[in-house]
Amino acid sequence: MTTVPSDIAIAQAAKLRPIQEVAAELGLGPDDILPYGRYKAKIAAEVVARAKPTGRLVLVTGINPTPAGEGKSTVTVGVSQALRRLGKQVVVAIREPSLGPVFGVKGGAAGGGYAQVVPMDEINLHFTGDFHAITSAHNLLSAMLDNHLHQGNALNLDPRRITWPRTIDMNDRALRSIVISMGGINAGPVREDRFVIVPGSEIMAILALASDLADLEARIKRIIVGLTRDRKPVTAGELKAAGAMTLLLKDAMLPNLVQTLEGGPALVHAGPFGNIAHGCNSLVATRLALSLGEIVLTEAGFGADLGAEKFFDIKCRFGGLKPGAAVIVATVRALKMHGGVKKDALGKPDLAALGRGMVNLEAHVRNVQKFGVPVVVALNRFTSDTQEEIEAVLGAAAGWGARAALSDVWAKGGEGGEAVAKEVLAMLDAGTADFKPLYDVKQPIKAKIEIIAREIYGAAGVDYSAAAEKNIAQCEAMGLGETPVCMAKTQYSFSDDATKLGRPTGFRLTIRDAYPSAGAGFVVALAGEIMTMPGLSKTPSAEAIRVHPDGTIEGLF
Repeated sequence: MTTVPSDIAIAQAAKLRPIQEVAAELGLGPDDILPYGRYKAKIAAEVVARAKPTGRLVLVTGINPTPAGEGKSTVTVGVSQALRRLGKQVVVAIREPSLGPVFGVKGGAAGGGYAQVVPMDEINLHFTGDFHAITSAHNLLSAMLDNHLHQGNALNLDPRRITWPRTIDMNDRALRSIVISMGGINAGPVREDRFVIVPGSEIMAILALASDLADLEARIKRIIVGLTRDRKPVTAGELKAAGAMTLLLKDAMLPNLVQTLEGGPALVHAGPFGNIAHGCNSLVATRLALSLGEIVLTEAGFGADLGAEKFFDIKCRFGGLKPGAAVIVATVRALKMHGGVKKDALGKPDLAALGRGMVNLEAHVRNVQKFGVPVVVALNRFTSDTQEEIEAVLGAAAGWGARAALSDVWAKGGEGGEAVAKEVLAMLDAGTADFKPLYDVKQPIKAKIEIIAREIYGAAGVDYSAAAEKNIAQCEAMGLGETPVCMAKTQYSFSDDATKLGRPTGFRLTIRDAYPSAGAGFVVALAGEIMTMPGLSKTPSAEAIRVHPDGTIEGLF
């Protein structure tokens, strides 16, 4: 058996093309890019402005994630490499990684094995500074808000009803609930506050959905920071913060160009989490990719119940996108875990457990089909998979009306993705997609929540806390009733209970709270115990990461 080196070893051994060559493959000249070193660049604003999408869009999503691993980003990159091998002008458009998971437990988001975007280490760390710009813009609004309170509070904000948090791109549970302004009379009024992780920031959501700088500033102006004493919303526009915030985000609005391990073009831009935000890369990057490439592969965060639903109901609705196909990534190992097998026993053949776990994959396939989008199941191969297990999954997928193929991109790169790529091409050429969102955006907020809960999650019904009832009514009173709903829910289960794997039924979804994301253009509904600031595990990945004197990196994945 061939041993595949670590992701970072593969990435650091790769011979990369100068970024000017990668740009030239897309028809872009030296004046069309703004290089950040040798191997990454931003696309100039003029190129973004003249984008006219004509390409065909493919979404890559997956089953509910498990500790067994699925490889959604890896498949996205690997299949793009395969399509390029087949002679297609393909662009991959994915999200930027967050430092929180990189140093926590999940790792980065640049793919894996021989299906990565590179330079992997730079993409997973500071990259071109977009996350830092978002952090600065977000916290500038926090600073201006607290300064307004300190300088007389002319807008009559109620310090007890401030809804705008602070942000940092790190898993830090100690910042979930804090008290600020403890420095005496010159520190401003003492009040409760909190931090969210940067991928869950409304600024991140706005950046990913804004169409240009003017739209970005208009959205920032609409951000609701809190309520007055008579419960009227106060906005960032009223605090006169939008101009400066937009300036901080000016360069961050430009998509980042890098390459795959096989030299193909990749746009890596914005990074909202799929469990607490909308989970999609930027609209400007996707539209740009569709104007530069014949086929565009993009991904949405976590399982299809979260990322794909939001991609279809939020991003495609706002951007006028019409996906032609979707790829759902699964593994035999993960499906057996959904069937009740413990992680340390996943290497043993178990067709019965696989059968029990395949209900999770079936539900995701049928859910995506509800949007009028045809499905290809990509079964990521592991060395422990038996032929009987592989055939069971591929055969079941065909019975659900989906195409299916084996993926071996982690070990073989683009060559290992050609079977999936050919199925994607066949589906695109068949032209059977008839995309439509799941719900009418004009329906009441609770009606939209209940449609998602029943149709996508399989819930028997929805229960609302008193706080959720009050805040949903408040959102509708603010004029946000006819916006999409962004569900914040555990990624590990269709339900709001992370321990309920497979395809739980008969459960009721609990909405514990809701709040406006007026700048992004949706209302967020929090289900169960989902947190907007993750914590580190007992043994975080950061403990194994180090850089050697020669510059090589160990432990980054």
